[in-house]
Amino acid sequence: MIEIHSIEAANARLRIRRAENSLKRANDLLDEEGGVALNLALCGRIRAAQRHLIEARARLMTIDPARTN
Repeated sequence: MIEIHSIEAANARLRIRRAENSLKRANDLLDEEGGVALNLALCGRIRAAQRHLIEARARLMTIDPARTN
């Protein structure tokens, strides 16, 4: 049982890292000049990445409440 718990916690931490990286990439692209249409699309992507990050952190907290990072 503890092994499954460790695997689930590792997967949750991986999801957090992926969501953080996706959010960083989208913000970096937003800083470049790309036009209004591209900026609007990136804003949607940023909102989705923020939502994924919140969900991933919440999942980790349900799996392993002792870890806050």
